[in-house]
Amino acid sequence: MATTGAPTIAPTVEAVQTELAALEDPAMRAANEKRGDGHGVNLTKLRAVAKAVKTDPASKHQLARDLWNTGDSASRLVSLLICSPKRFSRDELDEMIRQAQAPKVHDWLVNYVVKKSAHLEDLRLAWTEDADQFVASAGWDLNSHQVYQRPEVLDLPGLLDIIEAQMKDAPKDLQWAMNNTLAAIGIENPDLRPRALAIGERLEVLKDYPTPPNCTSPFAPMWISEIVRRKETAAAR
Repeated sequence: MATTGAPTIAPTVEAVQTELAALEDPAMRAANEKRGDGHGVNLTKLRAVAKAVKTDPASKHQLARDLWNTGDSASRLVSLLICSPKRFSRDELDEMIRQAQAPKVHDWLVNYVVKKSAHLEDLRLAWTEDADQFVASAGWDLNSHQVYQRPEVLDLPGLLDIIEAQMKDAPKDLQWAMNNTLAAIGIENPDLRPRALAIGERLEVLKDYPTPPNCTSPFAPMWISEIVRRKETAAAR
């Protein structure tokens, strides 16, 4: 990477991976691998690498595809930062979510790419019902997103039916994503709030989750009540 002026990195897989290798921190890799993330690069520095790749949008997006295809987690994170989300086809995104086993890659793919894609709604519907828990959790992340952004496309009572029937015994990642949707529905919809609170109280999902002081518990009844309280306090000012 250049040390004077605006830093630049050649738009090649080799150049990007050379920069990432230079930033590798064994201690960080060990910590990340405990969470399932197979990379050892500080994310602020990784973002700087992505920012330093200079080329035209079409070439940058092709580089993003090439970086993704390496299978390397750090390279995939850079890929997700430099890609053009709207250039991915529906089938490409579906394939990518099935390859994204590392939690951070999964999270960035959903939040930085799929949520900006024209295929968001199609994928939300398909992924929510997928048999793969990691794919399904992405679908529920999109459900939560749409609760805030486009609630008119959702069957909110129907989502509560599914949450009530399935969240208690769902695998961890899927359970967490469903819980996020439950909280979002309760926060954003006063008419459905009593039911969302009742579901949370009955299922007790994440009720005992360790929460640091001054942080909001992910237990849905506490989460909903606290965010609603803050909104009402702000509105009264």
